[in-house]
Amino acid sequence: MTNDPTSSFYDDNAALYAGRKRNLPQRRLDAFLAALPAGASILELGCGGGQDAAYMISRGFDVTPTDGSTELAKQAEALIGRAVQIMRFEALDAEAMFDGVWAEASLLHVPRAALADVLGRVHRALKDGGIFHATFKAGDAEGHDMFGRYYNYPSATWLTALLGENGWRDMAMTEADGGGFDGKPTKYLQIKTRK
Repeated sequence: MTNDPTSSFYDDNAALYAGRKRNLPQRRLDAFLAALPAGASILELGCGGGQDAAYMISRGFDVTPTDGSTELAKQAEALIGRAVQIMRFEALDAEAMFDGVWAEASLLHVPRAALADVLGRVHRALKDGGIFHATFKAGDAEGHDMFGRYYNYPSATWLTALLGENGWRDMAMTEADGGGFDGKPTKYLQIKTRK
């Protein structure tokens, strides 16, 4: 999250955001985990309240949860009982360390101009053959929601081309209806690809 109003929103509303009623994306989580070896190392980008990390940990995976919001990280730590690394996406500097990267509804806050760099950092952080999962709110142009949060709102075509530039393979993208914190119906792009 590199936009100040976006970061401020998550810091100022951390308890409310982490405690909201949220359906765990269990089908996506299970599919992601099934593609990884048992006990695999997973980097979670933007862990929010920690629910996804808690699920992956409960399944025996070695999860490194991260978030750009100090206050949200505290909420996640309370849930999962372990430290959450405070890290903005553009600070990711790992090389061939993880079997998987999980970025559920987080990279959608990366400015379009910076997204290629961040995707390249994710690619470098993965081991050869590593799995990357991400979801984005679909759209045609970047903008802000009613809370002032920045979104990159990519189209499937734009995002596919961008991922292609980063050397990803075995890419699968699906569209699905969903919702968000703002309560509005949302079209999501769900990506699963491999280094």
